[in-house]
Amino acid sequence: MSIALIVLAAGKGTRMKSDHPKVLHRIAGAPMLHHALRAGGALSPDRTVVVAGHGSEAVADATKDFDTHADIVLQTEQLGTAHAVAQAGNALKDHAGDAVVLYGDTPFISPETLTRMAKARDGHDVVILGFEAADPGRYGRLVMQGDTLEKIVEFKDAGVRERAITFCNSGVVMARTETLFSLVDAVDNENASGEYYLTDIVEVARARGLSATAIACDEAETLGVNSRSDLAVAEEVFQSAKRRALMDKGVTLTAPDTVFFAYDTEIESDTVVEPHVVFGPGVKIDANVQVRAFSHLEGCRVAAGAVVGPYARLRPGTDLAAGTRIGNFVEIKNATLAQGAKVNHLSYIGDASVGTDSNIGAGTVTCNYDGVMKHRTVIGDRVFIGSDTMLVAPVTIGDEAMTGSGSVITRDVAEGALAIARPEQVEKPGMARKLFEILKLKKQKRLSGES
Repeated sequence: MSIALIVLAAGKGTRMKSDHPKVLHRIAGAPMLHHALRAGGALSPDRTVVVAGHGSEAVADATKDFDTHADIVLQTEQLGTAHAVAQAGNALKDHAGDAVVLYGDTPFISPETLTRMAKARDGHDVVILGFEAADPGRYGRLVMQGDTLEKIVEFKDAGVRERAITFCNSGVVMARTETLFSLVDAVDNENASGEYYLTDIVEVARARGLSATAIACDEAETLGVNSRSDLAVAEEVFQSAKRRALMDKGVTLTAPDTVFFAYDTEIESDTVVEPHVVFGPGVKIDANVQVRAFSHLEGCRVAAGAVVGPYARLRPGTDLAAGTRIGNFVEIKNATLAQGAKVNHLSYIGDASVGTDSNIGAGTVTCNYDGVMKHRTVIGDRVFIGSDTMLVAPVTIGDEAMTGSGSVITRDVAEGALAIARPEQVEKPGMARKLFEILKLKKQKRLSGES
């Protein structure tokens, strides 16, 4: 069955106290909108429509960043969820299949849940996603009769008996595309809020003799984000689940609550992650890696047996081969390190390649930027770079070469050569004592107020 995904992303999110569209606030390094699109991707939709409103251009750009083709349609007035879905009607007027409605501010609907909804569609015209609420509060209530969903009642319109129901509405809907828009067109706004509720399609469907049902998911999946507090709760929900999943996979987290992951972090078993490590998007860690405390990784790959940190920063484009060593206060950016290479402390390696078993001394910098363009440094195999070496790119250091400590290397170094580029040391006998006396006298005069 062909699937169309409709993601509602038009809300401003007044309670977020932000100029940015609500759906672009981030959880685990990705906009909430991306989480919704990833969930819907489990159904392999052949069409995706994002209903935007406030900040529509930014929402459209974020949708493109997700690397998916989607139609962006506008909801210029906020008249309710049924009105929002109706805006997707023209974009999907020729779609022959099912449509599922998701929300850009409800980021945790699982692929498994959507798959169960799709299976439930085999026997029903309309499928609603519900959950048993620990505190039903102001959620809409699902009025069931056996496995038949009779109606959905919004809290404002619910009576005493209906408010006692704990099976609540998530807002997620699946139906045949043609059926969905036909039902939406029949919804009116005669209710306490004066809005066009998507939930009203159930009563319209039942009045037409169509069948409706609801399936249940865990309440945590339906968590909506409407405020900064909600955003913090959502972040913790994600992080807690990710930590459990990785530990269950065989990853050691020595202080789990202090480690933070991105939505796409991949780590293999027998890797150890020490306290206070942050993973940005795009990180892949192989097995038996040690990521030491207070390190920050993003957009990088680390192969088996490597050691990173403590206090290391791996930036996008970093690729560490097996057995590499990255030590404290080292930053690597857009660079590849071959097997056994070491950058143990206080160095910056950017736009570079480092060969097998090469050792980069403390304080080394690849000077990759001339103020306008970036340039590349190539370091061969079994090279020894002396401490405090400045490698002014573009420059190549041949295999088994060496640089003297404190050198500024501006030209290529041949294979097996030693390059030393520093001023000759000058020594002036007794000058240190004389200089100290002069400085002490100046300090004494300053303290006594003399000019």
